[in-house]
Amino acid sequence: MGKTKLSVNSEDENWAAGDAYEAFMGRWSRRLAEKFIFWLDSEPNQKWLDVGCGTGALASAISNFANPSLVVACDPSEAFINHAKNRITDPRVVLMVAGIGSLPDNPGGFEWVVSGLLLNFLPDPQKSIQEMLEHTVPGGIVAAYVWDYADRMEYLRIFWDEVVAMDPSARELDEGLRFPICHQGALEDLFKAVEMRGVRSVAIEISAHFETFSDYWQSFLGGTGPAPLYVASLNSEKRAELQDRLKNRLMVGIKGGITLVARAWAIRGTAP
Repeated sequence: MGKTKLSVNSEDENWAAGDAYEAFMGRWSRRLAEKFIFWLDSEPNQKWLDVGCGTGALASAISNFANPSLVVACDPSEAFINHAKNRITDPRVVLMVAGIGSLPDNPGGFEWVVSGLLLNFLPDPQKSIQEMLEHTVPGGIVAAYVWDYADRMEYLRIFWDEVVAMDPSARELDEGLRFPICHQGALEDLFKAVEMRGVRSVAIEISAHFETFSDYWQSFLGGTGPAPLYVASLNSEKRAELQDRLKNRLMVGIKGGITLVARAWAIRGTAP
């Protein structure tokens, strides 16, 4: 196969299909969001802004476990917001189409401004964190988490390792290389660059279990996100080759399904 004709611009990665995203990543992002909220250990009755809420994983976790007075959850994708509205019925959660560059305001600001699995996909993460900080009350918290694409997000790490082994020209699409802030140190540097106080980070891990190889493979066939979009770009021969590579890699000595580690880096800092 010749050089892969696939953009590395996140705006081209087809994040519009809520159902497809849920099948690909939603089941893992929801469990991750719950662990993130427990790590934050927030006080009740506070106001939250969820930036880049997607299909609502983090907003749901906030409403279920943080006892907020208000959650404003925004995303630039109308399809994602509509999907979230069908899932979230808590009247404390307000869902709206908006994003970095036009974040929703709240009189007096928000005690918590959070973002899940978004920062790697922003063209200017530092400017975006600064905007989030500007919507936070003095002494409030800005917090976020990103997948550890470079190492222990095995669900995707194994996929991209086999893709590059099959098609070296696809190396530029590997999220572990594209997204430098998927590393703990780079994420901390990002938060310290906007002069937040008390910056802390932690690894959060969940298990990604697939009953069969078909369960794993089917999650990449929805065309939503960098990995599924790559699969969609392949002809039938190359798609079958990649499927065989992954099956051979994952099913060696495996009984009782496939269990992989899915690790993220979480970070928080206090607004001046």
